[in-house]
Amino acid sequence: MTVLLQVSDPHFGTERPAVVEGLVRLAQEQRPDVVVLSGDVTQRATAAQFEAARAFCGRLAPAPVLAIPGNHDIPLFDVAARALRPYARFKAAFGDTLEPQWQAPALRVVTLNTTRPWRHKDGELSAEQVERAAACFAGASAAQWRVVVVHQPAAVVRDADARDLLHGHAGAVRRWCEAGVDLVLGGHIHLPYLVPLHERDTSLPRPLWVVQAGTAVSTRVRHEAGNSVNVLRTLEAEQGRRCRVERWDWQEKRGAFEVVKSDELATP
Repeated sequence: MTVLLQVSDPHFGTERPAVVEGLVRLAQEQRPDVVVLSGDVTQRATAAQFEAARAFCGRLAPAPVLAIPGNHDIPLFDVAARALRPYARFKAAFGDTLEPQWQAPALRVVTLNTTRPWRHKDGELSAEQVERAAACFAGASAAQWRVVVVHQPAAVVRDADARDLLHGHAGAVRRWCEAGVDLVLGGHIHLPYLVPLHERDTSLPRPLWVVQAGTAVSTRVRHEAGNSVNVLRTLEAEQGRRCRVERWDWQEKRGAFEVVKSDELATP
């Protein structure tokens, strides 16, 4: 079994200390093989907020952390930094690679930076990014679950969130589906859900799911969703591949994260 922990939108600078500690405990208990930090790591991209995020990720060791920026991780009010050095503080905290990759025998993860300094909130994918991600899975083994990580969502479940869809998502999803991608992980809107895109669009050539995460530790929760993270587990299968996607919500009364939803996925 390979375990992936998805932490999204922690917005350090607005973090809840008790929830941060609860998430550290969860990581220690679940011992993920890899942690995906899918954007909006900070609230205002300050050096202090990035340092707090880096220190938090250090407590998740020994699991590697694959971090990508969100729109909040680019300076908003420092116009010069936004124009000339938009990712300088992010890189100081997490390294020069804005699109890290990772793989194990049962899992292959490719991340993409969907932020653009000239956009305030919206994200987009270039044709080059779409093709590069697709090419990464050309050498994937039949046993590997193939995962793409972005910040803004590739699918939504409410009409009100359609304005937050990733620019270029429709073409990207189809191309990635053709390339064998199984899961597209995202965040941004602080609402956890799972969408089987192949059921929405039966012309897709194979199963593909969008998995969205809520805000992990921030006070910036939505009314209908509190703090939450996702855990993905690859499972043994006699034929095809199986994995389980678990949603873990922060339970205020118990002071801990607990599983509230579990979906078992399978591919031919």
